[in-house]
Amino acid sequence: MTKQIPQLSLLTDKERQTAVRDIMAFFATERDEEIGVIAAEEFLDMVLESIAPTVYNRAVDESKDFLSEKLDAVLLDLDITLKK
Repeated sequence: MTKQIPQLSLLTDKERQTAVRDIMAFFATERDEEIGVIAAEEFLDMVLESIAPTVYNRAVDESKDFLSEKLDAVLLDLDITLKK
């Protein structure tokens, strides 16, 4: 039994529908296989379950690095304004 991901927390309904359509088109075009909506949704869920935590964690790490650089710049600017 696979673990279910809460759909709404990862993709909007529109994003999910688009992804399912894209998956179906990919299988038809690249693999010459016709898959249905249910198979495409299951494939999407499997991919999301597999990579979502990694992508999320990487985005958080990159955000922390970005904010740290900006904070360092602000702190430097504040240090420069100190009266000596």
